[in-house]
Amino acid sequence: MPNDYLSLRPIGIDTYHENVAYLHRDCELYRAEGFQALSKIEISANGNRILAVLNVVDDSMIVTPSELGLSQQAFTQFGIDQGCMVKVAHAEPPESMDAVRRKINGERLSQHDFTNIAKDISESRYSKMEMAAFLVAAGQTSLDRDEILYLTRAMVESGDRLDWQESVVVDKHCIGGIPGNRTSMLIVPIVAAHGMLMPKTSSRAITSPAGTADTMELLANVNLEPEKLYEIVHHERGCVAWGGTAHLAPVDDLLISVERPLGIDSQGQMVASILSKKIAAGSSHLLIDIPVGPTAKVRHMRQALALRKLFEYVGDQLNLHLEVVITDGRQPIGRGIGPALEARDVLQVLENNPDAPSDLRQKALQLAGRIIEFDPDVRGGQGFAIARDILDSGRAIAKMESIINAQGRVDDPKLTPGHLSHEVLAKQSGFVIDVNNLQMAKIARMAGAPMDKHAGVDLVKKLGDPVKKGEVLYHIYAEFPSDFNFAKNLCKQATGYTIGDVDEIPISFVAF
Repeated sequence: MPNDYLSLRPIGIDTYHENVAYLHRDCELYRAEGFQALSKIEISANGNRILAVLNVVDDSMIVTPSELGLSQQAFTQFGIDQGCMVKVAHAEPPESMDAVRRKINGERLSQHDFTNIAKDISESRYSKMEMAAFLVAAGQTSLDRDEILYLTRAMVESGDRLDWQESVVVDKHCIGGIPGNRTSMLIVPIVAAHGMLMPKTSSRAITSPAGTADTMELLANVNLEPEKLYEIVHHERGCVAWGGTAHLAPVDDLLISVERPLGIDSQGQMVASILSKKIAAGSSHLLIDIPVGPTAKVRHMRQALALRKLFEYVGDQLNLHLEVVITDGRQPIGRGIGPALEARDVLQVLENNPDAPSDLRQKALQLAGRIIEFDPDVRGGQGFAIARDILDSGRAIAKMESIINAQGRVDDPKLTPGHLSHEVLAKQSGFVIDVNNLQMAKIARMAGAPMDKHAGVDLVKKLGDPVKKGEVLYHIYAEFPSDFNFAKNLCKQATGYTIGDVDEIPISFVAF
């Protein structure tokens, strides 16, 4: 057997959107070819080819000198059986890195440049360090509106596109930053009950206490293959599924895997990320929700208006009918923060429970109404009343039950909070004049959400509510003592609530 062939071995390590290969330091090939740790190698067998970042190991329990190990991500992508002989060679550096270096120097890139960058990233030619360089360059020197358009188009072309064979396919997206804002799980059944097609492919949480997919997963299967997705959506007119199985704009997923841990969140990258996913998912009409508040992702009205112009420009260039609403982001929406607590809030609204959080209900109806007005048979201004009638009549909960059954109902869903609980009390009397979105999300995550779906925070007091010293502001729930203690200690540093006088209650400065 030639000395550039090795036996393939899967290694049970999750490297999260990065292909990693493992080679023993005593491997003859390693010595002969002069491979370096963290260099990129090309692995091939039976017509299949994959690129990976090389890690060098000294432990034969991981790989022997005659084996090549692949991480879970790489092994699945490669599609070759364990034990097969594979060829290993140096990988050519990505030519598009020249464009990244030019962007670092402040140059403007072309559509050709972004297409090549996206192609190389999708083919795993970029290491995470090189992707980080691209993200920092795009953030520091900023992308102009045409560069955002070029990046969006390149990201769409990097993966598959869904085609629903209908002229009006609607969707909604919130740019994030507001805990508990689980409006999608209310909008989908309302809009689907109206008869419009709304295939909602949602994300899982990365830095937030819950994503729509994390919450829906408590009620139904969200891991749907494209064929099943088509079947459900055409029959039910809607779904709430995880978007990771459909291979939609995969470059976006790879960039996010680097962007989020580094805390990079450039405006241009965000616009391209959102719109590429929606266009790839087959949307023809899209509603964007931009919450504005002192601890929201967008903190000033001028920033929201600039962002709206960017969304509208790129959407128009890509033939996407797009509308943007600016909403109140001064505090969390609903009461629950964390998958189980948010699912409880959603079901209470759908069931018209008198204890349902009114702000979640109202916002969902406003957004659903705007989407219903995408229907050419609905006059402007009528959408809210139609949405409210669908919800009040029970048609929304009936549609949600149908969607849950079609996706695969979870037997005996448990929406109870974690068994460890702690009450956070007001230290003085007055009125709630501020609820810090960032702190509340952080406390919920420290308690274990979203990995522990029953962990989180349950709010008792909201903005403007009167409060007496010693009254409960919110409850913390957790399943594990370590998480529970982390969350309690974080509360001791800052509760996330500010109590003041009635004249200090902020007036909402944003509206639909």
